[in-house]
Amino acid sequence: MYVQPKRPPPVTIGVAGGSGSGKTTVSNAILERVGTEHIAYLEHDSYYKDLDDIPRAPGQRINFDHPDALETSLLIEHLRRLKAWEPVEVPVYDFTTFRRTAAVRIVHPQPIILVEGILVFAEPELRRLFDVRIFVDTDADIRFIRRLQRDITERERTVASVIEQYLDSVRPMHLEFVEPSKRYADVIIPEGGKNIVAIEMVAARIRSLLEHSVSTS
Repeated sequence: MYVQPKRPPPVTIGVAGGSGSGKTTVSNAILERVGTEHIAYLEHDSYYKDLDDIPRAPGQRINFDHPDALETSLLIEHLRRLKAWEPVEVPVYDFTTFRRTAAVRIVHPQPIILVEGILVFAEPELRRLFDVRIFVDTDADIRFIRRLQRDITERERTVASVIEQYLDSVRPMHLEFVEPSKRYADVIIPEGGKNIVAIEMVAARIRSLLEHSVSTS
């Protein structure tokens, strides 16, 4: 009796870095160079908890940059299912209301799984699921300017609210969680999406891993 050979697990890649470092730019460059048809793409930001479910002390503002603000356990479950060649339903988060919508995004398993987020290396259980860890390293002033522009244009925030949040939580959480997680990276890309040489090298390595995965399946 013929037994179909078991498919090798997908190669799972994590892209981390501070808010505004260029993680999304690097991830999009990888998607473009390797091919979206080969990659299951997940963003940690999709797994934010609803506003009322994020823990906070009385009288304190909500800290969206702390690991407790994200339902990382669900991301871990989705990663494990994708690695077992099962599709997942990813939440769709509305950053203007700070709540998940009723919609979901169906992500189908692919030979490459790409996960992006500021805290994906800060969580040990999640970190262990990555075969390749990439950290995008960008100067703090550039990161702040990018975050300011993004939050004003895409998330309808005021300049004052962005600055206040940056000083209250973004910068302290970066120093406590994001920056220390850089030591777990296999590859560090300085200057984010502007570092074409590094992106090309990473993309070439991923294409090599993809070819190996396809040839052994």
